[in-house]
Amino acid sequence: MTNSSAMRIAAVMGLLAVALGAFGAHALKETLAHNPNGPALWEKAVFYHFIHAIMLFILAGRRPLRRVAWFGFLIGIILFSGSLYLYAATSVKWLVALTPVGGVSFMVGWVCLIISPPAEGN
Repeated sequence: MTNSSAMRIAAVMGLLAVALGAFGAHALKETLAHNPNGPALWEKAVFYHFIHAIMLFILAGRRPLRRVAWFGFLIGIILFSGSLYLYAATSVKWLVALTPVGGVSFMVGWVCLIISPPAEGN
């Protein structure tokens, strides 16, 4: 993966965070209300999605690209936020089994940055 590709994917993830936040607040307002925790789950999914999309973007601008951390954050967005989005909208309970896997993926990304932070000035 090149830094340019990582940057594009990060930008798509940021765009999706904004779009899904607005979609949940407006178009899915009634659907999310069917799940007692729907609106709060959606907001949590958007929050974690957005924070980690920003991290994808920051890491994509660093050389060398910290691939394990970058992919940890990307997989975390997909599994953690994705499972919460789907659960909030559908109330299908088994989806929340994916949420902790996504959370661990986020933590893997952060641990990678603790162990091997990007060099200063990059």
